[in-house]
Amino acid sequence: MKIQKLIVAIFFMLLSIVTIAQQQKPNILWIITDDQRADALACFNEATRGEKASPLGYVESPNIDQFAKEGVLFSNAYCNSPACAPSRASMHTGKYPHHSGIYGFEQNHPNAKYYNLVLPEVLRENGYNTARIGKLGTYIFKWGPGLTWTDPEFYNHVVDIKNNLQRKGFTDYYKEKTRSKGEKETWYYPDGSKKSYYYKVTDGEVSKEDLALNQKTDGEQDILRAYTRFQTRMILGGESTMPGPKTIDGRITEEFQNYFNNANKTYKGLDGRTLKGPKTSEPQFINLGYHFPHSPVLPPKSFRDRFKDKVYNIPDFNRSELEKLPAQLKKLYDKMKVDAMSYDEKQQLIRDYYAFCAFGDSLVGASIKTFKNYCTTNKQEYLILLVCGDHGWHLGEQGISAKFGPYDKSNHSTVIAVSSDKKKFPAGKIVDEYVEFVDFAPTFYASAGLDVNAKEYDYLDGYDLAEVVNGNKIPRDYVLGEMNHVIGDRAYIRTKDFAFSMRVREKDAKPKAKTLNVDIKWALTSSSENAEMALYDLRVDTGEQSNVAYAKNYEKLAEWFRNKLGNIVLGDGRIECDWSFEDKWTRSDFAVGADNKKIDIPNKIIPNID
Repeated sequence: MKIQKLIVAIFFMLLSIVTIAQQQKPNILWIITDDQRADALACFNEATRGEKASPLGYVESPNIDQFAKEGVLFSNAYCNSPACAPSRASMHTGKYPHHSGIYGFEQNHPNAKYYNLVLPEVLRENGYNTARIGKLGTYIFKWGPGLTWTDPEFYNHVVDIKNNLQRKGFTDYYKEKTRSKGEKETWYYPDGSKKSYYYKVTDGEVSKEDLALNQKTDGEQDILRAYTRFQTRMILGGESTMPGPKTIDGRITEEFQNYFNNANKTYKGLDGRTLKGPKTSEPQFINLGYHFPHSPVLPPKSFRDRFKDKVYNIPDFNRSELEKLPAQLKKLYDKMKVDAMSYDEKQQLIRDYYAFCAFGDSLVGASIKTFKNYCTTNKQEYLILLVCGDHGWHLGEQGISAKFGPYDKSNHSTVIAVSSDKKKFPAGKIVDEYVEFVDFAPTFYASAGLDVNAKEYDYLDGYDLAEVVNGNKIPRDYVLGEMNHVIGDRAYIRTKDFAFSMRVREKDAKPKAKTLNVDIKWALTSSSENAEMALYDLRVDTGEQSNVAYAKNYEKLAEWFRNKLGNIVLGDGRIECDWSFEDKWTRSDFAVGADNKKIDIPNKIIPNID
């Protein structure tokens, strides 16, 4: 009997030790906004320009500005792919696209043998309860066998933006495709009513009634559609039908608050499911994925009214810029152009975008307050990482309103880290060294007590941001990115003085079994014209308006960048995978070590400037 009691006592003692160890791990909140450009935040503008306004004009972000004062603002944060799915995949895998094999919006899956556990899986294995509320968007799905549209169970707790909110009517607007009838838009109103109409039908023509209702609703909500390009229905401006709390982002905030307000209890989600709140005995990792300011850009009236009299500087763009662009970038312009819009429409485009960001700021502030209250009440440490946004957005720069490009406006974001441990992330600090989205995974792992320098994490491409802040990492000389979507496969490299991009695969098609890493050196051995290079001298051309890659005095420099970038993304461990198979991929290693984070350009090939 004494031995049994001793065993029981030892068991509970060990359980207590494990519980205490888990509680010592900080709670982690990871907030990601969608399509938010860096200058939508006054704190970013103050850090980089010395004034709250963006180069275009007035912005409003009081909650995030205050939040930034509590920690570290990274003013030179860049995504590793300028589109939602590949960017979010790079965050979750901790790998560049050329190491993950995820270059665009193709379905991918975790069954390929080179695949490593993604961020929430690693933290879950190390004692964390993992939850995601809102948008995920990694395009990582289950293997069936065969491709499926089912998300793997990376997170313990899920409130999905589409499945649990928009499709259930907890939103202001929802666009959907139906196989039998076509494509329709639905608007929701505060009194519980809704309006739906088809704008595209499978058979025949759209009815006159639907066309009339569409036109009437567009007028009522002051809708600005992208009528000057191929995505003519995309909503680039307008007013939400709902007050702020009832919009999709308001509902995401509501579900986030419901979760933390029901610690150690069950509760009903908006969609009627019985959900579990957080256990205070477990460290929490929360991925809070907002929709704003992604299209449809629909700020609620209360915020839109605050911006209605603002007048903005419309970005400079002249179609003569197109004459120097390679075919890929001309194609991007053709697909995403807005320069043909009227002056008033361009004003609305910018005004509604910044108003939507200001509305989002209020929600981010409310969510951060809820999370910090939970941590304070339970006497637990925390780390909050705010990513504004998953990539950037053009508001007329390069003549477009979009992402997808190798330009600064497509790739530049603002990242803010705030921790209860001020030694790791000191209050009020601004870091202007380059950081990349592949840095998030090692930052979270290190915060959770994992040794990111251990061999098992050799696959990680990024740095622990706390080590960057404390000066323990050699600064990067450049950032990298790549995407195969809209215009074909294009990679970029950006330094303080130059921005370079080029086509890296001859065909626009996604990798297939017969073409995986075939003719992998094409971009290095083909003619410079075939490589479709773009080079911008940021010393004199901060707006990236004059491609000098083929100017005589820049030819050697462009060729140097072609070899530097090409060796990194094509020969330093490039993965190409055919995701329609369970395990069909290849790796290219002809230039291992090319990604040394250094730009040692021979001085003699750098043109002098006045």
